Amino acid sequence: MNTKILSNRAFDVIHQYKNFTIGTSIISIPYFNNKVSRSRGTFRTYIGKGSPKDIFEEVDSILKKDHFPIEKLTNETLKKLLVDKNIGVDCSGFAYYVLNAESHELNKGPIDKHLSFVNCKGLLSKMRCSLRPIENCDVGTFANDKNSLTISIKDMKPGDMITMTGDQEDTERDHILVIHQIDYQNFVPIKIYYSHSVAYPEDGIMGTGIRQGSIEILNNQKTIVEQRWTENNIEGDNNRLFIRAKKSKTELRRLKWF
Repeated sequence: MNTKILSNRAFDVIHQYKNFTIGTSIISIPYFNNKVSRSRGTFRTYIGKGSPKDIFEEVDSILKKDHFPIEKLTNETLKKLLVDKNIGVDCSGFAYYVLNAESHELNKGPIDKHLSFVNCKGLLSKMRCSLRPIENCDVGTFANDKNSLTISIKDMKPGDMITMTGDQEDTERDHILVIHQIDYQNFVPIKIYYSHSVAYPEDGIMGTGIRQGSIEILNNQKTIVEQRWTENNIEGDNNRLFIRAKKSKTELRRLKWF
């Protein structure tokens, strides 16, 4: 068996979100749902589009303003601070920064130079998207045929995406996973590993954030939703992500310049 993984640069972005550190406190940056949350102004940190650096600088500024000693932070108080201030990252924001790092590693430059911002129509809107690309990039942007191609299981590689759009029951938002590792047997994918930013009902307010899981390939001639999904040691029809995948238009996709 052999394994392929994302570049160290992209893995480092995942690590910074999953193990966000200030002082001795380490947390997963919480999931941000801008459908139900109210942002403060339009700062990317407050609309689910902040990079780990953006979020660190904002939290550091808040702590200094409130004269709160970093050494008194605990994992719980740090997480509560981010939740109370509505600071977090949504699934497309997380994917954007991870894939942006991978694009740089591939010597392709930043992804905003390649993306077609399909939600931006008209001159003023296009100018806004050019100036603020991350704020105007969502799952639909990644999943659009102008930006990515559908691929087969046998051809997938780290840096590919699993997109979930058009929930048939209209109960879930569009979602995106980034494939960060693939195990192969005789050059055939047998297991993939993904990362995403998510919130499940049982997480409560404090338990949301970056999650990782795996998909065992049972038959590479079938679709991705016909494989064995596992997250938090829960698989099959008890797995919330798998349930979401079955309700949506779920596709394996690759950015065109990857």
